Amino acid sequence: MADLSSRARGRAALIAAALASALTAVGCGRDAPPQQPPPAIAAAPPAPSRPPAELLALPRKPGSVRFAAIGDAGRGDPPQYEVSAQMQAFRRVFDYDFVLMLGDNVYDGGTPEFYRTRFELPYKPLLDDGVKFFATIGNHDDPNQPFYPPFNMNGERYYTFKPPSLLSRAVGTGGDVRFFMIDTERLDRPQLEWIDREMGRSESEWKIPVFHRPIYTSGRYARPARLYRAALEPLFVKHGVAAAFSGHEHFYERIKPQHGITYFISGGAGSLRAGDIRPTELTEVGFDRDYHFMLVEISGDELYFQAISRTGATVDSGVVRRARAGGT
Repeated sequence: MADLSSRARGRAALIAAALASALTAVGCGRDAPPQQPPPAIAAAPPAPSRPPAELLALPRKPGSVRFAAIGDAGRGDPPQYEVSAQMQAFRRVFDYDFVLMLGDNVYDGGTPEFYRTRFELPYKPLLDDGVKFFATIGNHDDPNQPFYPPFNMNGERYYTFKPPSLLSRAVGTGGDVRFFMIDTERLDRPQLEWIDREMGRSESEWKIPVFHRPIYTSGRYARPARLYRAALEPLFVKHGVAAAFSGHEHFYERIKPQHGITYFISGGAGSLRAGDIRPTELTEVGFDRDYHFMLVEISGDELYFQAISRTGATVDSGVVRRARAGGT
């Protein structure tokens, strides 16, 4: 697959400069106080009285790819532990073997103690059980985070990987999946060219981008999202992306499909801005009343998803179907 054209390269450079300006204008420091909740978003569901085995909405098809996703998690506060406890409980009935980390993985520090208290301890039972974590970098993450071995970044601020299960067993009925971990903190021309090149080379049926800053959102970061969208979405459309995951906004939102792509925002595994979703036409489902995480299963041309609150209640669930080449 050819690299970006000269015109596209120039456009990418302009977008990168505009992104830097926009991020300076809107700020990317500590979280601002939440606004009053809009009436369109439902209240937090009550704590369920049934066990995860009865609440799981995913089919658990033989040979499927199964994973969890968490964003904006690494604060070391009680809610992070409570979300982790739900992740552990649901794993007993949905045996995922890896977790996508959508940025702001360890807030505002890069010392061993920060990694211990804000990652290793909250997820110790999962780590002890062999669950792997794959991280993408966020605006509150230490620049040296790619060198932290448990995040499996191998020193790279952007990288690609296939699920561990696809490397250790036959695919079965599961779709072939490759993840593209993008650094939206430095979305420069070399990275855009890398995305174009690597997605073009990949023969995986599912090409799933993972990044911190969303390109569609009904939250406070809608303005910079437009610039990220201008840089990234043409590449996603070109290479047949069907689903993408991001964080940064401290809530859950499933965006109505845009150009055939379903965008998930999952930024509430350790941080929350209650009432921060604004009424827009983008929202398919939104949840900003409590912390949450996601479970995902991919089998064939179907991606099943379930967003779960820290009480174990289902926030959202459904399926994304990948269109095959030629519209079949």
